[in-house]
Amino acid sequence: MSLQLALSDRILIFLYLFGILALGVFRSLKRQDEDDFLNAGRQLSLGAFVATLVSTFYGGILGVGEFTYRYGLVSWLTQGFFYYVFALVYAVYLAPKIRRNQHYTLPDQLYSNYNRATGLLGSFFTFILVSPAPYVLMIGTLLHLIFGWPLFQAILIGTAFSSVYVLFGGFRSVVRTDILQFFLMFAGFGLLLPFAWSNLGSLFDVIRQLPAGHTSLVGKLSLQKIGAWAVIALWTIVSPTFFQRCSAAKSEAVARKGILAAIGFWFLFDMMTLSAGFYARYALGGIDPVMAYPLLGEMVLPAVVKGIFIVGLLATIMSTLDSMSFLSAITLGRDFIWRLRGCVDEKSRIALFTRLGLLLSLLLSIIIATGFQSVIVIWYVLGSL
Repeated sequence: MSLQLALSDRILIFLYLFGILALGVFRSLKRQDEDDFLNAGRQLSLGAFVATLVSTFYGGILGVGEFTYRYGLVSWLTQGFFYYVFALVYAVYLAPKIRRNQHYTLPDQLYSNYNRATGLLGSFFTFILVSPAPYVLMIGTLLHLIFGWPLFQAILIGTAFSSVYVLFGGFRSVVRTDILQFFLMFAGFGLLLPFAWSNLGSLFDVIRQLPAGHTSLVGKLSLQKIGAWAVIALWTIVSPTFFQRCSAAKSEAVARKGILAAIGFWFLFDMMTLSAGFYARYALGGIDPVMAYPLLGEMVLPAVVKGIFIVGLLATIMSTLDSMSFLSAITLGRDFIWRLRGCVDEKSRIALFTRLGLLLSLLLSIIIATGFQSVIVIWYVLGSL
Protein backbone atom coordinates (compact mmCIF):
# COMPACT_ATOMS: atom_id res chain seq x y z
CA MET A 1 0.00 0.00 0.00
CA SER A 2 1.24 3.51 -0.79
CA LEU A 3 -0.21 7.01 -0.52
CA GLN A 4 -1.66 8.64 -3.62
CA LEU A 5 0.59 11.66 -4.10
CA ALA A 6 0.68 14.21 -6.89
CA LEU A 7 3.95 15.00 -8.63
CA SER A 8 4.11 18.30 -6.74
CA ASP A 9 3.91 16.41 -3.42
CA ARG A 10 6.75 14.10 -4.41
CA ILE A 11 8.88 17.04 -5.50
CA LEU A 12 8.34 18.72 -2.12
CA ILE A 13 9.35 15.55 -0.30
CA PHE A 14 12.54 15.16 -2.35
CA LEU A 15 13.35 18.86 -1.88
CA TYR A 16 13.02 18.38 1.87
CA LEU A 17 15.20 15.25 1.96
CA PHE A 18 18.03 16.79 -0.05
CA GLY A 19 17.56 20.18 1.62
CA ILE A 20 17.93 18.76 5.13
CA LEU A 21 21.03 16.87 4.00
CA ALA A 22 22.59 20.05 2.58
CA LEU A 23 21.66 22.07 5.67
CA GLY A 24 23.21 19.47 7.96
CA VAL A 25 26.45 19.27 6.01
CA PHE A 26 26.70 23.07 5.55
CA ARG A 27 29.82 24.40 7.32
CA SER A 28 30.32 21.02 9.02
CA LEU A 29 33.50 20.11 7.13
CA LYS A 30 35.61 22.75 8.83
CA ARG A 31 37.83 21.62 11.69
CA GLN A 32 36.05 21.26 15.03
CA ASP A 33 37.38 20.72 18.52
CA GLU A 34 35.84 18.40 21.11
CA ASP A 35 33.41 21.02 22.44
CA ASP A 36 32.19 21.93 18.96
CA PHE A 37 31.60 18.36 17.86
CA LEU A 38 29.99 17.05 21.06
CA ASN A 39 27.90 19.99 22.28
CA ALA A 40 28.23 22.98 19.91
CA GLY A 41 30.79 24.72 22.11
CA ARG A 42 28.27 25.02 24.98
CA GLN A 43 26.79 28.06 23.22
CA LEU A 44 23.24 26.85 22.58
CA SER A 45 20.89 29.87 22.62
CA LEU A 46 17.41 29.77 24.13
CA GLY A 47 15.66 29.52 20.75
CA ALA A 48 17.93 26.76 19.47
CA PHE A 49 17.65 24.92 22.80
CA VAL A 50 13.84 24.94 22.66
CA ALA A 51 13.66 23.95 18.97
CA THR A 52 16.05 20.99 19.28
CA LEU A 53 14.52 19.69 22.52
CA VAL A 54 10.91 19.98 21.33
CA SER A 55 11.52 18.39 17.92
CA THR A 56 13.61 15.54 19.36
CA PHE A 57 10.83 14.46 21.71
CA TYR A 58 8.27 13.41 19.06
CA GLY A 59 9.98 10.77 16.94
CA GLY A 60 7.22 8.30 17.79
CA ILE A 61 4.58 10.38 16.01
CA LEU A 62 3.02 7.37 14.25
CA GLY A 63 2.75 5.66 17.65
CA VAL A 64 1.03 8.75 19.06
CA GLY A 65 -1.50 8.52 16.25
CA GLU A 66 -2.06 4.85 16.96
CA PHE A 67 -2.55 5.44 20.69
CA THR A 68 -5.02 8.30 20.13
CA TYR A 69 -6.95 6.36 17.50
CA ARG A 70 -7.29 3.38 19.84
CA TYR A 71 -7.84 5.06 23.23
CA GLY A 72 -8.66 8.75 22.76
CA LEU A 73 -8.00 11.49 25.32
CA VAL A 74 -6.15 9.22 27.72
CA SER A 75 -3.26 9.26 25.23
CA TRP A 76 -2.59 12.87 26.25
CA LEU A 77 -2.45 11.86 29.92
CA THR A 78 -0.06 8.94 29.35
CA GLN A 79 2.05 10.37 26.52
CA GLY A 80 1.94 14.04 27.48
CA PHE A 81 0.95 15.19 30.94
CA PHE A 82 3.19 12.84 32.94
CA TYR A 83 6.17 13.92 30.85
CA TYR A 84 5.39 17.59 31.51
CA VAL A 85 5.52 16.91 35.25
CA PHE A 86 8.94 15.24 35.15
CA ALA A 87 10.28 17.79 32.66
CA LEU A 88 9.28 20.48 35.15
CA VAL A 89 11.17 18.66 37.90
CA TYR A 90 14.17 18.43 35.57
CA ALA A 91 14.06 22.14 34.78
CA VAL A 92 13.93 23.20 38.42
CA TYR A 93 16.30 20.75 40.08
CA LEU A 94 18.63 19.21 37.48
CA ALA A 95 19.14 21.50 34.49
CA PRO A 96 21.20 24.20 36.28
CA LYS A 97 23.41 21.60 37.99
CA ILE A 98 24.10 19.74 34.74
CA ARG A 99 25.17 22.96 33.02
CA ARG A 100 27.33 23.90 36.02
CA ASN A 101 29.11 20.51 36.13
CA GLN A 102 30.01 20.72 32.40
CA HIS A 103 30.09 16.99 31.75
CA TYR A 104 29.41 15.94 28.18
CA THR A 105 27.23 12.90 28.91
CA LEU A 106 25.36 11.07 31.64
CA PRO A 107 28.06 8.33 31.80
CA ASP A 108 30.61 11.11 32.44
CA GLN A 109 28.81 11.69 35.74
CA LEU A 110 29.33 8.04 36.64
CA TYR A 111 33.00 7.99 35.64
CA SER A 112 33.60 11.19 37.61
CA ASN A 113 31.71 10.31 40.80
CA TYR A 114 32.27 6.54 40.98
CA ASN A 115 34.73 4.48 38.95
CA ARG A 116 35.54 3.07 35.53
CA ALA A 117 33.46 -0.09 35.96
CA THR A 118 30.38 1.92 36.93
CA GLY A 119 30.91 4.27 34.00
CA LEU A 120 31.17 1.39 31.53
CA LEU A 121 28.03 -0.26 32.93
CA GLY A 122 26.18 3.06 32.74
CA SER A 123 27.34 3.50 29.15
CA PHE A 124 25.93 0.10 28.24
CA PHE A 125 22.48 0.90 29.62
CA THR A 126 22.52 4.41 28.15
CA PHE A 127 23.30 2.89 24.74
CA ILE A 128 20.20 0.69 25.03
CA LEU A 129 18.11 3.70 26.11
CA VAL A 130 19.09 5.84 23.10
CA SER A 131 18.94 3.16 20.41
CA PRO A 132 17.65 4.74 17.17
CA ALA A 133 16.23 1.38 16.00
CA PRO A 134 12.51 2.29 16.50
CA TYR A 135 12.96 5.51 14.52
CA VAL A 136 14.96 3.74 11.81
CA LEU A 137 11.96 1.45 11.36
CA MET A 138 9.48 4.34 11.50
CA ILE A 139 11.22 6.42 8.83
CA GLY A 140 11.50 3.31 6.66
CA THR A 141 7.81 2.52 7.14
CA LEU A 142 6.76 6.05 6.21
CA LEU A 143 8.96 6.13 3.09
CA HIS A 144 7.60 2.69 2.15
CA LEU A 145 4.08 4.10 2.46
CA ILE A 146 4.95 7.24 0.46
CA PHE A 147 6.88 5.71 -2.43
CA GLY A 148 6.08 2.00 -2.31
CA TRP A 149 9.77 1.10 -1.97
CA PRO A 150 10.63 -2.27 -0.37
CA LEU A 151 10.86 -1.77 3.40
CA PHE A 152 14.57 -2.62 3.66
CA GLN A 153 15.43 -0.18 0.88
CA ALA A 154 13.27 2.51 2.51
CA ILE A 155 15.02 1.92 5.86
CA LEU A 156 18.46 2.34 4.28
CA ILE A 157 17.49 5.53 2.42
CA GLY A 158 15.74 7.09 5.41
CA THR A 159 18.63 6.28 7.74
CA ALA A 160 21.17 7.71 5.30
CA PHE A 161 19.32 11.02 4.89
CA SER A 162 18.97 11.31 8.69
CA SER A 163 22.55 10.53 9.66
CA VAL A 164 25.10 11.46 6.97
CA TYR A 165 25.30 15.05 8.19
CA VAL A 166 25.70 13.85 11.80
CA LEU A 167 28.79 11.93 10.70
CA PHE A 168 30.43 15.17 9.57
CA GLY A 169 29.00 17.93 11.73
CA GLY A 170 28.17 16.30 15.08
CA PHE A 171 25.85 18.14 17.43
CA ARG A 172 25.98 21.43 15.51
CA SER A 173 24.45 19.69 12.49
CA VAL A 174 21.79 18.08 14.69
CA VAL A 175 20.76 21.46 16.12
CA ARG A 176 20.84 23.20 12.73
CA THR A 177 18.48 20.66 11.17
CA ASP A 178 16.28 20.40 14.27
CA ILE A 179 15.46 24.11 14.07
CA LEU A 180 14.01 23.67 10.57
CA GLN A 181 12.25 20.45 11.54
CA PHE A 182 10.68 22.18 14.55
CA PHE A 183 8.85 24.59 12.23
CA LEU A 184 7.92 21.88 9.74
CA MET A 185 6.30 19.60 12.33
CA PHE A 186 4.05 22.43 13.54
CA ALA A 187 3.33 23.58 9.98
CA GLY A 188 2.24 20.08 8.95
CA PHE A 189 -0.41 19.66 11.64
CA GLY A 190 -1.25 23.36 11.50
CA LEU A 191 -2.38 22.84 7.89
CA LEU A 192 -4.04 19.47 8.47
CA LEU A 193 -6.53 20.62 11.11
CA PRO A 194 -8.25 23.45 9.17
CA PHE A 195 -8.73 21.14 6.17
CA ALA A 196 -10.10 18.40 8.44
CA TRP A 197 -12.51 20.93 9.98
CA SER A 198 -13.64 22.08 6.52
CA ASN A 199 -14.08 18.56 5.09
CA LEU A 200 -15.33 16.60 8.10
CA GLY A 201 -17.03 19.17 10.30
CA SER A 202 -16.11 21.07 13.43
CA LEU A 203 -13.94 19.38 16.03
CA PHE A 204 -16.71 19.83 18.61
CA ASP A 205 -19.20 17.92 16.46
CA VAL A 206 -16.64 15.18 15.83
CA ILE A 207 -15.90 14.81 19.55
CA ARG A 208 -19.60 14.30 20.27
CA GLN A 209 -19.70 11.37 17.83
CA LEU A 210 -16.61 9.51 19.07
CA PRO A 211 -16.96 6.07 20.69
CA ALA A 212 -17.76 5.91 24.40
CA GLY A 213 -14.69 6.44 26.52
CA HIS A 214 -12.75 8.25 23.83
CA THR A 215 -13.23 11.61 25.52
CA SER A 216 -12.66 10.34 29.05
CA LEU A 217 -9.37 11.24 30.70
CA VAL A 218 -8.81 7.62 31.71
CA GLY A 219 -10.60 6.04 28.76
CA LYS A 220 -10.61 2.25 28.67
CA LEU A 221 -7.29 1.88 30.49
CA SER A 222 -7.19 0.61 34.05
CA LEU A 223 -5.71 2.81 36.77
CA GLN A 224 -2.91 0.26 37.06
CA LYS A 225 -1.95 0.74 33.41
CA ILE A 226 -2.16 4.51 33.71
CA GLY A 227 0.08 4.30 36.78
CA ALA A 228 2.53 2.17 34.79
CA TRP A 229 2.68 4.85 32.08
CA ALA A 230 3.38 7.43 34.79
CA VAL A 231 6.33 5.35 35.98
CA ILE A 232 7.56 4.95 32.39
CA ALA A 233 7.54 8.74 32.05
CA LEU A 234 10.18 8.85 34.79
CA TRP A 235 12.74 8.00 32.09
CA THR A 236 12.73 11.78 31.48
CA ILE A 237 14.90 12.15 34.59
CA VAL A 238 17.67 10.02 33.02
CA SER A 239 17.07 11.16 29.44
CA PRO A 240 20.41 11.59 27.60
CA THR A 241 18.60 14.04 25.30
CA PHE A 242 17.79 16.37 28.18
CA PHE A 243 21.29 15.96 29.62
CA GLN A 244 23.01 16.77 26.32
CA ARG A 245 20.91 19.90 25.69
CA CYS A 246 21.43 21.20 29.22
CA SER A 247 25.17 20.58 28.98
CA ALA A 248 25.28 22.47 25.66
CA ALA A 249 23.18 25.44 26.86
CA LYS A 250 24.77 28.87 26.88
CA SER A 251 23.99 29.29 30.59
CA GLU A 252 22.13 27.73 33.49
CA ALA A 253 19.25 30.13 32.85
CA VAL A 254 18.95 29.00 29.23
CA ALA A 255 18.82 25.35 30.32
CA ARG A 256 16.10 26.01 32.88
CA LYS A 257 13.99 28.43 30.83
CA GLY A 258 14.41 26.31 27.70
CA ILE A 259 12.78 23.26 29.28
CA LEU A 260 9.93 25.38 30.69
CA ALA A 261 9.29 26.88 27.24
CA ALA A 262 9.50 23.41 25.67
CA ILE A 263 6.71 22.17 27.94
CA GLY A 264 4.46 24.87 26.49
CA PHE A 265 5.28 23.87 22.91
CA TRP A 266 4.78 20.18 23.76
CA PHE A 267 1.33 20.99 25.12
CA LEU A 268 0.45 22.91 21.94
CA PHE A 269 1.66 20.11 19.67
CA ASP A 270 -0.12 17.50 21.78
CA MET A 271 -3.40 19.38 21.34
CA MET A 272 -2.86 19.43 17.57
CA THR A 273 -2.02 15.72 17.32
CA LEU A 274 -4.85 14.81 19.71
CA SER A 275 -7.34 16.71 17.54
CA ALA A 276 -6.00 15.02 14.40
CA GLY A 277 -6.35 11.65 16.13
CA PHE A 278 -9.99 12.41 16.93
CA TYR A 279 -10.67 13.27 13.28
CA ALA A 280 -8.96 10.07 12.14
CA ARG A 281 -11.01 7.93 14.55
CA TYR A 282 -14.23 9.61 13.39
CA ALA A 283 -13.58 9.42 9.63
CA LEU A 284 -11.44 6.32 9.12
CA GLY A 285 -12.80 2.96 10.18
CA GLY A 286 -11.06 -0.38 9.91
CA ILE A 287 -7.56 0.99 9.25
CA ASP A 288 -4.18 0.10 10.71
CA PRO A 289 -4.10 2.63 13.60
CA VAL A 290 -0.39 3.30 12.98
CA MET A 291 -1.39 4.89 9.66
CA ALA A 292 -4.03 7.20 11.23
CA TYR A 293 -2.24 10.49 10.49
CA PRO A 294 -0.97 9.71 6.95
CA LEU A 295 -4.37 8.36 5.87
CA LEU A 296 -6.21 11.34 7.36
CA GLY A 297 -3.89 13.63 5.41
CA GLU A 298 -4.59 11.72 2.23
CA MET A 299 -8.34 12.04 2.80
CA VAL A 300 -8.64 15.78 3.46
CA LEU A 301 -5.61 17.53 1.95
CA PRO A 302 -5.19 18.77 -1.63
CA ALA A 303 -1.96 18.48 -3.60
CA VAL A 304 0.99 20.56 -2.34
CA VAL A 305 -0.59 20.91 1.12
CA LYS A 306 -0.49 17.13 1.39
CA GLY A 307 3.19 17.23 0.48
CA ILE A 308 3.88 19.77 3.21
CA PHE A 309 2.05 17.59 5.74
CA ILE A 310 4.03 14.48 4.77
CA VAL A 311 7.23 16.54 5.03
CA GLY A 312 6.10 17.53 8.55
CA LEU A 313 5.70 13.85 9.50
CA LEU A 314 9.14 13.04 8.07
CA ALA A 315 10.68 15.99 9.92
CA THR A 316 9.12 14.87 13.20
CA ILE A 317 10.66 11.40 12.91
CA MET A 318 14.00 12.47 11.45
CA SER A 319 14.61 15.10 14.15
CA THR A 320 14.54 12.29 16.70
CA LEU A 321 16.43 9.81 14.55
CA ASP A 322 19.43 12.11 14.05
CA SER A 323 19.54 13.02 17.75
CA MET A 324 19.29 9.42 18.92
CA SER A 325 21.89 8.38 16.33
CA PHE A 326 24.32 10.97 17.63
CA LEU A 327 23.69 10.09 21.26
CA SER A 328 24.17 6.39 20.56
CA ALA A 329 27.35 7.25 18.65
CA ILE A 330 28.76 9.21 21.59
CA THR A 331 27.77 6.52 24.06
CA LEU A 332 29.24 3.61 22.09
CA GLY A 333 32.22 5.38 20.54
CA ARG A 334 33.34 7.78 23.27
CA ASP A 335 31.82 6.62 26.56
CA PHE A 336 32.45 2.91 25.94
CA ILE A 337 35.07 2.07 23.28
CA TRP A 338 37.24 5.18 23.79
CA ARG A 339 37.27 4.73 27.57
CA LEU A 340 37.64 0.95 27.38
CA ARG A 341 40.76 1.40 25.26
CA GLY A 342 42.19 3.82 27.81
CA CYS A 343 42.40 6.72 25.35
CA VAL A 344 41.34 9.36 27.87
CA ASP A 345 44.39 11.54 27.13
CA GLU A 346 43.93 11.32 23.36
CA LYS A 347 41.09 13.84 23.04
CA SER A 348 41.90 14.47 19.40
CA ARG A 349 40.52 10.99 18.62
CA ILE A 350 37.10 11.53 20.24
CA ALA A 351 35.46 12.56 16.96
CA LEU A 352 36.95 9.52 15.24
CA PHE A 353 35.63 7.12 17.88
CA THR A 354 32.23 8.87 17.85
CA ARG A 355 31.95 8.46 14.09
CA LEU A 356 32.89 4.80 14.45
CA GLY A 357 30.20 4.50 17.12
CA LEU A 358 27.68 6.08 14.75
CA LEU A 359 28.33 3.57 11.99
CA LEU A 360 28.20 0.61 14.38
CA SER A 361 25.04 1.76 16.15
CA LEU A 362 23.21 2.44 12.88
CA LEU A 363 24.22 -0.96 11.53
CA LEU A 364 22.87 -2.60 14.69
CA SER A 365 19.68 -0.50 14.49
CA ILE A 366 19.06 -1.52 10.88
CA ILE A 367 19.49 -5.18 11.84
CA ILE A 368 17.03 -4.77 14.74
CA ALA A 369 14.52 -2.83 12.62
CA THR A 370 14.49 -5.34 9.78
CA GLY A 371 14.47 -8.29 12.19
CA PHE A 372 11.51 -7.23 14.34
CA GLN A 373 9.57 -4.97 11.90
CA SER A 374 7.46 -3.70 14.80
CA VAL A 375 8.12 -0.47 16.67
CA ILE A 376 6.09 -1.68 19.67
CA VAL A 377 8.11 -4.92 19.89
CA ILE A 378 11.40 -3.00 19.66
CA TRP A 379 10.28 -0.61 22.40
CA TYR A 380 9.21 -3.57 24.54
CA VAL A 381 12.50 -5.48 24.08
CA LEU A 382 14.76 -2.46 24.64
CA GLY A 383 12.60 -1.24 27.50
CA SER A 384 12.76 -4.64 29.14
CA LEU A 385 16.55 -4.66 28.90
